[in-house]
Amino acid sequence: MRSNLSTGFMLATALVGFQTNATIVNSEQVVAVPQAEKIAQQKRQLAIQFGTHYRELESSLKAQISEKNLSAPMENIRAVKPYSKLSRQMQKADHDYRVMKGVEQFTDSLIELRLADESMLEKWKMGESPLFAFEPSGDEADWKYIEAFDVNGKEYFLDVYQMPDRPVFVVDNDSSKEMRAGLEAMRAEMHRLGQKADLITNDKKPKFKKTKMMRAMVQDIEPLSTTQLTKISLDNDREPWISKAEIYAMIMGVNPDRAEPQIDMVEMPYLDDAKKDYYPNQTIIFWDRYRWGAADIILMEQDDKTNYKKLAQLVVELAEEILKNYPDPEVQGYAIIAQITNKIIAALPDEWMINNDDYVDSYYTVMQDTPYVDRPGANGNAIATFEPVTIDPTH
Repeated sequence: MRSNLSTGFMLATALVGFQTNATIVNSEQVVAVPQAEKIAQQKRQLAIQFGTHYRELESSLKAQISEKNLSAPMENIRAVKPYSKLSRQMQKADHDYRVMKGVEQFTDSLIELRLADESMLEKWKMGESPLFAFEPSGDEADWKYIEAFDVNGKEYFLDVYQMPDRPVFVVDNDSSKEMRAGLEAMRAEMHRLGQKADLITNDKKPKFKKTKMMRAMVQDIEPLSTTQLTKISLDNDREPWISKAEIYAMIMGVNPDRAEPQIDMVEMPYLDDAKKDYYPNQTIIFWDRYRWGAADIILMEQDDKTNYKKLAQLVVELAEEILKNYPDPEVQGYAIIAQITNKIIAALPDEWMINNDDYVDSYYTVMQDTPYVDRPGANGNAIATFEPVTIDPTH
């Protein structure tokens, strides 16, 4: 493996100390290790243990991991050694992580072991010994290196942005599974706060056999006015190589029945890579949920340390704060929506969120019945095409 650690960096590290020794102690108190740091330390220990037990796990991992699936979930790895120290460590780390994210009620596991990139697969399958790494804690902009371990416990320091030329397994969370659980947690928390938020997914709707009564009822249903996202690409997905990007959207508007915000979340599990066009044909706005024929869209990238319940509380609090300033929303009209959007974007780097969900881009004043072709986002990071689509009742 090519060395990714410069002499200058080694000297700097010797002077300031490694990230894993960052506990602060003074004569009056011991500063508690933040929850995010605790999770990183648990993943670090798992990375060491996976390396130590690699030869026992190798055949199972090779049976599970392929070009179509680069990950092995925790329950499958635990099945190889169900009563081992490694199994107990995995179980505790997974539980602590789900609690930290606020999703413990919405999924029973998240931890997985993931091959960092498909380009590493052939070397690994041919027998090259892998490294085992984890995401550092703290803001990714401040990461100095990626710590990794080999099968003998030897420590390596990898470049944050340059893809390693040796197979690397990442002790990670299932980002797609976390995305769904996190958005479900946001919706539940918004409902608890009185906001009837919805979660828009790409799940196929179940088919039902129509009865005569259903056919009669359909005749009274109005056509559904929607906007679909037909094409999208990102210039930058905001992620180092060790992290897997997961993008979601928040749709901002005002409730049609009362002077309250209407906020919906949109799952976008397909949007993984930067500088690549995606054609999802995804319905993202249902116009009957909004007061005016205009809405804003905030694109976010899921990151490792955000608590989704707290994020939901923040979004609702800020949106309601703006609307309280306008007892009669009709006076300002849909201009209020941009104020809500700006307030939320401005608050995202708040100090309680470390390595928080990254703001990717935003679209202001997406209008009903209006097509937009290759429209750049306000931040210049996304290019998207939106198409108005009217969905008629089933015949």
